[in-house]
Amino acid sequence: MELRTLQYFLAVVEHGTVTRASEAVRVTQPALSRQVRQLERELGLDLFERTRGRLVLTSAGLALVPRARAVVAEARSLEVAASVLARGGIERVTIAAPPTTLADIVAPFVATLGPTDPTPMVTELDGTDQHDAVDLVVAAQGLYPGRTRLALPPLPVFAYVGRDHPWSGEREVALDRLVHTPAIVLGPGASSRMALDAAMSEAGLGLDDPLVVSGGAVAQALAAAGRGVAVVSDDPRFGLTGARVVRADRSEISVHLDVSWSGTSPAADQLAALAQRLVTWVGHRYGPEGPGDAAHRRHT
Repeated sequence: MELRTLQYFLAVVEHGTVTRASEAVRVTQPALSRQVRQLERELGLDLFERTRGRLVLTSAGLALVPRARAVVAEARSLEVAASVLARGGIERVTIAAPPTTLADIVAPFVATLGPTDPTPMVTELDGTDQHDAVDLVVAAQGLYPGRTRLALPPLPVFAYVGRDHPWSGEREVALDRLVHTPAIVLGPGASSRMALDAAMSEAGLGLDDPLVVSGGAVAQALAAAGRGVAVVSDDPRFGLTGARVVRADRSEISVHLDVSWSGTSPAADQLAALAQRLVTWVGHRYGPEGPGDAAHRRHT
């Protein structure tokens, strides 16, 4: 059994289809399908049920996922240890985060890395124990216990509106003003939605029939189309102006994330230094002159 075959198996698990998995691991669909079938033959088990173009894990496949991830994680640890011994540091670093965090934090941070830094390999966090095989994870605070972590500076939740909206140009929007306004929000599992719901509950408030969408870009697109106020933590899009959402005492509604890594990794010191750079960078990017305020300045 080859390690690569296990990685292909996990790619299908994480992405749901051979098409998406093949794109992620950069092999052709037929080759990936052959590798998965070869693994099934070697194990003597059906790992997937093939239904309407999707691969659904069988009970046996589901039981083997944690073991496969543990093997891949151990192999990654060996690779890291060898790199540290041979070169004094790692040549590549894997970073995982939810989609919005990837787009607005991880990707812009990666753009600041230099030629002497490890090559970043970025992936979408899927909420499983995938993090065991990842060097740096950027996610909601405390989500993955047992890892060494640094807290990122709070990320503001913005109310985004078009330039013709009555709120355009405002720097702050009080929480209670959102109650009877057509609000466009993300699903309950999104960090910005959780922060908003917690603040609303604390204040004894609630949104009147919000429009729930799948992503921050969609929320802002709808706001740009005049369908309501997008309440998200994303960077501004579509020429919208952003106002920070605040409580009655003017304290900001914020998303709290951390960056974590394995403290037992042979490259723990290097990962800690990279994590600290991310924390510092986020502080500069999302301070008082961060993206939301830039959007405000463009339209005032």
